[in-house]
Amino acid sequence: MTDSTGCLDEQLKKRNDLFIVTMVVIIDGREYEDGINILPNDLAQIMKNTSSIPTTSQPSIGTFTELYKKLEQNFDRIVSVHVSGRLSGTVNSSLQAAKLVSIPVHVFDSELISYPMTLILKKLINEVENGSSIEDAFQIARTYRSNHETYVLIGSLEQLHRSGRLSSVKYILGSLLKLKPIISIQKGVLETKEKARSELKVENRIFEWYRAASESIRECCILYGSTPEQAGRWREKILSITPDIKVPIYPLGSAISVHTGAETLGISWFNEK
Repeated sequence: MTDSTGCLDEQLKKRNDLFIVTMVVIIDGREYEDGINILPNDLAQIMKNTSSIPTTSQPSIGTFTELYKKLEQNFDRIVSVHVSGRLSGTVNSSLQAAKLVSIPVHVFDSELISYPMTLILKKLINEVENGSSIEDAFQIARTYRSNHETYVLIGSLEQLHRSGRLSSVKYILGSLLKLKPIISIQKGVLETKEKARSELKVENRIFEWYRAASESIRECCILYGSTPEQAGRWREKILSITPDIKVPIYPLGSAISVHTGAETLGISWFNEK
């Protein structure tokens, strides 16, 4: 099981044993189900026509409990992989619901978002299907998780601030000085790694880090809000540095874009030690 902040590739979409709980985006009092009746492009258009502060809501304990009880009828255990527990309460809801059902539920905090979280999910699936115990698979996934690097160019500092994920001081200083922060994900938390005066300088800095790590990179992906063309340009730059790796492009999803801005762009890779 996973949640809608992740992006499923075609291989995962074909599985009949993978289930998704959806995040909820709330705008002007109306609730939208992430990935079902609202997509990042929809969100960008809605945001242009509202002055309200959009919010998100994680799946409730009741939602998890209901799904777990349904799965009890056909499965003997559940592995539940979710968006960083330090960015969302989804992991906690899953853990609390696990106490209310008889089927064993193993919850894994990916400490990541979007497709990088999905790569953690795929790693766990692969390990379990190749005979690893849940405990061993979780340990392998923790090691894999620790080798990631994720950098994000935030589309809207204002939205990040309004969502409570950027302090007022950092927001004011960034706005006054016209600084563009490079956000990284460290142990599940958004951290400002560096600041630059322009998006071009941010981009150049991110690709400096990519080149430095390129010999150990085996998996990489591009994440975007509503700017697939820019994501495609980043992909071409990556392939010019590491032409032999696959570089999928995936949308961040509305439940994330509502906090970061529609024009957010990111890159994530996993280093092989």
